[in-house]
Amino acid sequence: MRRAARGGCAAAAAVRRGAARRSLCGAATAAAGPQAEELASVAIEIPTERVRNFCIISHVDHGKSTLADRMLEMTGAARPGEREAQSLDSLAVERSRGITIKAQTVSLLHEDEEGERWLLNLIDTPGHVDFSYEVSRSLAACQGALLLVDSTKGVQAQTVANFWLAFEQSIEIVPVINKVDLPHANVEGTRAQMRAVFDEKDALPISAKTGQGCGALFPALLRSVPPPPGRRDAPLRLLLFDSWYDDYRGVLCLVQVLDGTLALGSQIVSAASAKTYAVQQIELMRPAGPVPLPALAAGQVACVALGMKHIQEASVGDTFSDPAAPQPALPGFQKPQPMVFAGMYPLEGEGFDALQHAMSRFLLKDGSVTVEPESSPTLGQGLRCGFLGLLHLEVVQQRLQQEHDMEVLLTSPTVPLRATLKDGSQLEVRSPEALAQLKLEDALVSLNEPLVKVTILSPSEYVGGLITLCEESGGQLLSQSFLSAEHAMLQYSLPLAEIATEFHDRLKTLSSGYASFDYEPHGEQPADVVPLGLHVNKRPVGALTRIVRSSKATDFGRAMVQTLKEEMDRTVHDIVIQATVGSRVVARETVRAVRKNVLAKCYGGDISRKKKLLEKQKAGKKRASLHVGDVAIPHEAFVKVLAPSSRKKKR
Repeated sequence: MRRAARGGCAAAAAVRRGAARRSLCGAATAAAGPQAEELASVAIEIPTERVRNFCIISHVDHGKSTLADRMLEMTGAARPGEREAQSLDSLAVERSRGITIKAQTVSLLHEDEEGERWLLNLIDTPGHVDFSYEVSRSLAACQGALLLVDSTKGVQAQTVANFWLAFEQSIEIVPVINKVDLPHANVEGTRAQMRAVFDEKDALPISAKTGQGCGALFPALLRSVPPPPGRRDAPLRLLLFDSWYDDYRGVLCLVQVLDGTLALGSQIVSAASAKTYAVQQIELMRPAGPVPLPALAAGQVACVALGMKHIQEASVGDTFSDPAAPQPALPGFQKPQPMVFAGMYPLEGEGFDALQHAMSRFLLKDGSVTVEPESSPTLGQGLRCGFLGLLHLEVVQQRLQQEHDMEVLLTSPTVPLRATLKDGSQLEVRSPEALAQLKLEDALVSLNEPLVKVTILSPSEYVGGLITLCEESGGQLLSQSFLSAEHAMLQYSLPLAEIATEFHDRLKTLSSGYASFDYEPHGEQPADVVPLGLHVNKRPVGALTRIVRSSKATDFGRAMVQTLKEEMDRTVHDIVIQATVGSRVVARETVRAVRKNVLAKCYGGDISRKKKLLEKQKAGKKRASLHVGDVAIPHEAFVKVLAPSSRKKKR
C-alpha cells in the first residue's frame, strides 16, 4: 500500500523502481510526523460512518489556533511538549499578527474508549470579517463546527456572523467556552450570553492552553456531528473548496469526495470548464507534511494534484466527476467581491516592473485580489487593486514586503460607486480620479454607494458613545437589544465608505477596546460624495485625491493641507497648498520661503570652501522625493496624508 501511496508515476515506472519507491514513500510518511504511517495504511479502510469533518469558528483572538494545536497533540499528530504555536498558521503575517487568514486542513486519527478508530478532518478557518469567504469555503466541506467563545470577553460580533453562516448551512454546532483557567474568566456569564444569542445551553468549559476539560471535546464531536452523507458505491463526485499554487507542483486542490472513490491515475472532468485531468497525487494534510494515499473514499477530505498550471483553472465550488458518468455542478461559491479599492505604486520611481512581477506571483496564491493597470501624473505607473476589506489590504501590503521584498505606496482606499450617466448607461466608479472626471464632464445623473448592516457587541456602559459614532457616520438604527445586564448588541445600516476609513479605530477607542463589530452587504443608497483634491502651487496632485462626504469635505481638506504642510521642506519660494472640491477651494496653507545664504559666513579664503558649501546645499535639495512642477514632495508626506490617523486630531 505504501508503494502505491507514493503516487504520481506511471505503472511501468513504478515496476522499474519498485524498491526505491517503497523506500521513498516510507521516508515521506515518516517525515509527516507521529502516527502518519498508521494513518496512511488505515485511512481508506475507515468507513464513512466513522469520518467526521468539522471546523472551529470564533472571533479573532478567542484561542482557535491554540485549540487546534491542542487537538493535534491529543490525537498524536504532534508530540506533547513539542508542538509549535499556531501550527496551522503557515504564513509569516499570520504568526506576526496572531490571526488566521488562509483556511487550512489537517487529518487526525482518533481512537475512542471502545478502541474504534475515527478519521477526523479539522478545517481551520479565519475569524476576521474580511476573510469570511474562507469561512464559507470551509463550512461547505463540514458537517459540524466547534463554536468557540472566550470566557473573558464573551460573545463578540464575528462569532455571531460565523454562527449564522454555519446555521444557514445546517451544520451541527458544538458550543465551547475557552480560557476558563484565567482568574477573571466569567464562565456562567458567557454561558448565559451563548444561550441568549445562539440558544446553545450545554457549552463545554475548557482551557485550550492547559488542556483542562479538552478530553470531553472528541466524545461531544463524535456524538453531535453526523458523518458525511456520501456513498462509496455511488458515481464519483468531488467538491473543490480551496486551491493554492505550489512553486514545484503547480495548482493543488483541496477537495471533499462527496460520492464514490477517487484513485490515483484516474481521470476526472470539471463541470465548470469541461476539462479532463489525471489524478497525479492524493495527500492527507498533516502539520509536519502531507501523507500520500493510494485512494480517497466518500466523505474524506484531501489535497490532490491534477497537473493544473494556472490558478484560474481551479474554480472554487467546482464539481469533478468521472468522464464516463459526468455529474452536474453543485451550487458553487460566488467569487469574492472586492469591497475596498486603492492604488498601489512602487516606492522607487523605476520599480513598476518589479511591482508587476511581485503582484503576478502573489496572485497565484491569493486570487481574491483584483488588479488593473493605473497611471498617475505624480506617481507614475501603478496598479488599481481591489481588496476584501481594510485588513485584507494591510495583509497584502505586508505579504508583498515579507514574501517578495516589495515595498509599495497605497493611495487612499475607496469603495465602488454605481454611477448612472445621462445616456442611460451605468458604470462602476472605483477611483477618485474617475469620479472627478465624470463631474467635470457633467455626465452624472445619479450616484449610489453600497450599504452594510453592522452588528456591534459591546459592554452596556459604552452604548451611548457607540450610538453617537454610528449616527455621525450616517447610520440608521435597525435594532438594539441586551444580551445581559452588562452586554448590548446594536445593528445599524451604514455606508460602506465609513467602515473603510477610521470607523474601527474610533469604535475601539470609544469602548476602551471591548466592542467588536461585523458587517454584511445591505443594499445601497444615493451617495452624497465629492472628490476632494490637493493642489500644490496650483498643480493637482492626483495621488492625494480622495472621495469624501460633502458635509465633511472642509474638515478633511483642512486636515490634509495641514498634514502636508508639516511634511514639506521649505524652499526659496512660497509653496501654496490648497484642498479643492471642483473649482472651490475649501482649505489652504502656505509653506513660507526660506532665504538662506549659505555663503554668508565665507568672508574670503580658498574658493574650494564656497564650492563645498554649495555642493552640500545642492545635495540636500536632491533628497529622494516626488516632484510636482518645481516642488519636491517627500514620500513620507504621501504616507502621512493618506493615513487615517492624519485626520484624528480634527475629529
